Amino acid sequence: MSDSNRFPEGFLWGAATSAYQIEGSPLADGAAPSNWHRFSHTLGMTTNGDTGDIACDHYRRYQADVDLMASLGLNAYRFSISWSRVLPNGVGKVNDIGVDFYSRLVDALLDKGIKPNATLFHWDLPVALEDRGGWQNRDISEWFADYASIMFDKLGDRVPMWATVNEPWVIMDGGYMHGTLAPGHRSAYEAAIVSHNILRAHGRGVQAFRANKHNANSQIGLVVNLEPKYPASDSAEDIAATARADAYMNRQYLDPAMLGSYPTELREVFGDAWQEWPADDMKLIQEKFDFLGINYYTRGVTRHDPASIPVHASKVYQPDHVYMETGWEVFPDALRRVLVWVKERYGDIPLYITENGSCFYDAPVAIDGVLDDPLRVDCLKGNLHAVSQAISEGAPVKGYFAWSLLDNFEWSHGYSRRFGLVHVDYSTQERTIKSSGKVYSNVIRTSGAVLDK
Repeated sequence: MSDSNRFPEGFLWGAATSAYQIEGSPLADGAAPSNWHRFSHTLGMTTNGDTGDIACDHYRRYQADVDLMASLGLNAYRFSISWSRVLPNGVGKVNDIGVDFYSRLVDALLDKGIKPNATLFHWDLPVALEDRGGWQNRDISEWFADYASIMFDKLGDRVPMWATVNEPWVIMDGGYMHGTLAPGHRSAYEAAIVSHNILRAHGRGVQAFRANKHNANSQIGLVVNLEPKYPASDSAEDIAATARADAYMNRQYLDPAMLGSYPTELREVFGDAWQEWPADDMKLIQEKFDFLGINYYTRGVTRHDPASIPVHASKVYQPDHVYMETGWEVFPDALRRVLVWVKERYGDIPLYITENGSCFYDAPVAIDGVLDDPLRVDCLKGNLHAVSQAISEGAPVKGYFAWSLLDNFEWSHGYSRRFGLVHVDYSTQERTIKSSGKVYSNVIRTSGAVLDK
């Protein structure tokens, strides 16, 4: 059977971005700073002191970027909303100019036949809420529900797909366990509380979605990053380390949201920082949602490592394998494996690949309008074959969103890492479709048939 027969009718072919990474103008038109604005403006927190002040200038160039999406043949686009752009204080008075930006973006997408997929929270928390404890404050579930309700009121009649939170694990691990991402804290006690409160906020977001009359024809989901764990050996220590790593990264959010309980290994991972959570909290976290978004980049070949906090596990380098500039191994079969695993463990909830891409060196400037990226092309093809194979094995995958539409502000790496299907010359903001973007466009045009050649 060819790949072209494995992608179901109505399959979504999209690309993904996030607000702080591409929009620029973070304080324009009544917007207020987010914790990422503060973090990137703090000395030493990002490569070269890079910030999202300009990024891809999407806030002012969104119409041209939507035209670019249409030229690629995308039928869906995943973006996030900047909470502090629409609610400068995190709660209370709405900034209508900020809302209007997203309203115009949604209308531009619909005008081109592109399905909007909006994420409510992709890491950029209003500073006003950060200073009230942020994700450590139990009240954040209500703040989030109020924010979600406002966006459903404003856009719910036109946005068919919503996600509550993007990658809770990264927010917790980078922001609160290791301090490499905003807000830059390092505390297992904080991290455990943050994980739980993110899931509580997700549950309240789903409740707000169900209560809103504008969402009758829409769906809401949760987006998690999954990294399949493979034991480095058959030793008992490595197998136990693999189970801890899997619980910490892959099951910490899905088990409570889908099965109603946290993995037992988390008590060992977090130690005294782990708590017994109230039954009402667990019921809230289990609010039924409509789809699961999966972000996949790599696998983790795992060995026991007492020095690696908090899981006491680390990755083992695989000689002769291709690695991205991020240090991530290219291993498409793990994408097939994780999709099948999700179906087997959690049932037939519709799945979307909400992020998948690769980071390799690209020249800062395209030469004569050409940017060849053969390693990214190979990675893209391998991953799409893996998705196709997973579908043939019964995984209910309904769409694929490449990360990313554009080269952009790659968080603490600043502009030193490029993931885009479209190259951005940051000195001129000129966009150039890379070879990978052209290949992806052909995949979309042929419903995957080109992958067979």
